[in-house]
Amino acid sequence: MSIIDVLAIVPHPDDAELLCGGTLARLAREGRRTGIIDLTRGEMGTRGSVEIRAAEAARAAQVLGVAVRENLGLPDSGLENQPAARRQLAVVIRRLRPQVVITMAPRGRHPDHRVTAQLVRDACFLAGVRKTDPGTEPHRPRKLLHAITFREDHVKPTFVVDISADFETKLAAIACYESQFEGVIQAGEVYPTGEPLAEVIRHQSAHYGSLIRCAYGEPYWTSETMRVDDIMSLAVETF
Repeated sequence: MSIIDVLAIVPHPDDAELLCGGTLARLAREGRRTGIIDLTRGEMGTRGSVEIRAAEAARAAQVLGVAVRENLGLPDSGLENQPAARRQLAVVIRRLRPQVVITMAPRGRHPDHRVTAQLVRDACFLAGVRKTDPGTEPHRPRKLLHAITFREDHVKPTFVVDISADFETKLAAIACYESQFEGVIQAGEVYPTGEPLAEVIRHQSAHYGSLIRCAYGEPYWTSETMRVDDIMSLAVETF
């Protein structure tokens, strides 16, 4: 039995809110148990401090309705996909037992973002290997999703989640990070347009929403092809 239905694993506090905050908010509203693992404390950030960001992350988690938020304390700007980090993360995955894991796009501006995508994939696999940690029961998530929000240089999304009803909640969670985002026009994978950050996010989310004919959306990519059993049930009209 899952302790967490969907777990977002990201390198820095605020990454989950920017990339998949709407999806997490929707899932929580619909009764799913969600969680966030921040791999680092964001100690290399130019603005704010570790303590401030931790408090902001806690407030944002409440806004999104996540059941669990933890920080692994790995080195910011120094993440490596190496055995100790993989095992540490695999043990957490075994404990929380998510069915679905959301993580970063395989490409990213920050080195930690790119490393996280592969680190999470490898840790998910090792979480199902019995001898990874004899003290915990093996568990391998059923699905790994890469959040490709703001990554227009990647691939076409495998699917887009309708977050129209939860978009303002996503913005409210992002706004909890005053030390990081107040008065800025760029953050994380969000490229600047000269507009306030919230407006850039609004426009990008509207773009993704337009792909599935809704107001706001968040895009995801999977390495495997998605299955369809009934083509008559396919959504998003062609014409």
